Amino acid sequence: MRQLLTVIMLALCFPVIAQESKQQEITKTLHWFMEGASINSASVHDAFWADELVYTSSSGKRFGKSELMDGVRSGGEITEEPLTNYYTAEDIQIAFYGETAVINFTLVSNTDNHAGYSRETFLNSGVFIQRDGRWQAVNWNATRASN
Repeated sequence: MRQLLTVIMLALCFPVIAQESKQQEITKTLHWFMEGASINSASVHDAFWADELVYTSSSGKRFGKSELMDGVRSGGEITEEPLTNYYTAEDIQIAFYGETAVINFTLVSNTDNHAGYSRETFLNSGVFIQRDGRWQAVNWNATRASN
């Protein structure tokens, strides 16, 4: 009887453990992306965004992965040390709907240069799917936060 109860308890806990693992994967992916976006890495952008991406920018423009990647490639990778502008993610919230995840977070654009330090915030939302063992964003919305 004790073994049966142990098996039942493990079965009940497994979905929670699996969800926590997925949440950690997405959070790690998001932080990895913030680092790559800070240096405008084309390879990071290419891996993060799904081919069928629909992106709505904070300026109200909607476009797909092809246009986004054109902009990334035309800017080139940033090699300055130390970085004067970099991105971080705060207040990350993740909800799962089957094999789909919806993420909401505050993207922080940090600028630290000879003119001083500034901080801009954007409320971002994304829809992720898991494909080929990794999470990719298929939909993204960025809104400039009112400070």
